[in-house]
Amino acid sequence: MPEISRFLGIIITMYYNDHPPSHFHVRYNQQKALINIETLSILEGKLSPRVLGLVIEWATIHQAELKQNWQLARQNTPLENIDPLD
Repeated sequence: MPEISRFLGIIITMYYNDHPPSHFHVRYNQQKALINIETLSILEGKLSPRVLGLVIEWATIHQAELKQNWQLARQNTPLENIDPLD
């Protein structure tokens, strides 16, 4: 599971050949969630409101890069790192 970004203790990853819809994985301490790239909503899991807000802010900025990485992951090609939240 390649890590594509890390900020403020939040780790963002994607799996190769993962199931639709397009999404990314978030880990923060014991919290875990899958976030839909198109809608930026939680598909599975739970994050605290603070962490979810930070993830949504980051994902909004980098949504096009997330979509590109999703396509790369579906093709089993190396993923691009995405800048952390400033």
